[in-house]
Amino acid sequence: MGRRPASCYTRIDRPAYTRKKYIKGGPEPKIRSFEFGAPGKEFPIELTLFADERAQISHNALEAARIHVNRYLTRSLGRESYHFKVCVYPHHKIRENKMMTGAGADRIQNGMRLSFGKVTSVAARVYENDRLLLVRTNPEYLTVAKGALKRGKAKFPIPCRIVITKGKDLLI
Repeated sequence: MGRRPASCYTRIDRPAYTRKKYIKGGPEPKIRSFEFGAPGKEFPIELTLFADERAQISHNALEAARIHVNRYLTRSLGRESYHFKVCVYPHHKIRENKMMTGAGADRIQNGMRLSFGKVTSVAARVYENDRLLLVRTNPEYLTVAKGALKRGKAKFPIPCRIVITKGKDLLI
């Protein structure tokens, strides 16, 4: 059986399900690394991608955005000219009550009896004005950093905005 579309799980409509103490099994998040480039260096410009709505962002979308932004920055600037960070972690476990379709399926499954569901995926819960991605760089690379965040923004299921959070006075 294939995966359901992410639009089935984007809305936050039930309490968080995060306690690993009570949860048995389930997949690990695809995203493993959260910081790239030169994290130890100081950069005067900081750009941040903020969420405009509350939603659940799947670990697949986070990984896709991470790969896209990091690859664009590395190819355009080189590893020593930026610091890129993914600011959210997928804690929330997504459950699914799998239902079978087709002839004879009514004799095999139980319907809504014991319908709590099995863990099928993980997601990050974000709210309005939560920081999703962060890029630090030098003033001459501002347009490249904005372009990278714009490409990463396309991977998320919610509207986002790019804000220069540090170093606005250097851009005059």
